[in-house]
Amino acid sequence: MRAATYEVPAAKGDSEPAELAVFYFGQGQGGDVDANIRRWAGQFETPDGTPVTRTPKTRKLKVAGLPVTTVDVQGTYTASMGPMSPVKTKKPGYRLLGAIVEGPEGAVFFKLTGPEKTVASAKAAFDAMVKSIRAVRK
Repeated sequence: MRAATYEVPAAKGDSEPAELAVFYFGQGQGGDVDANIRRWAGQFETPDGTPVTRTPKTRKLKVAGLPVTTVDVQGTYTASMGPMSPVKTKKPGYRLLGAIVEGPEGAVFFKLTGPEKTVASAKAAFDAMVKSIRAVRK
């Protein structure tokens, strides 16, 4: 499932780094684009504790002929304490940048999550990474 994890150093003033996780589940696996966007947005709350109900900022584009959907959501991140753990830690002031690349062998999911300032400082690099994606032809 998780193909790679990268740490993005904390920006000045932030107390912890961001994390870029890359997921690949296989052809036809991992759910559709909209379901993943809803799930990612559902990991965030508004300042008063209600789930993020507004549509997250999304954009559809083509990169090297591949359909790509990006997502940007902010709020209080309700982070899981571990895989399948029901215990959540609330982290206000967080942001998620995501990209779902629909490749010929299945979708690849990129999810950058962390303190808003750190994620904002990594946005240009995240966008450049997404624009550099190419399909490997076998």
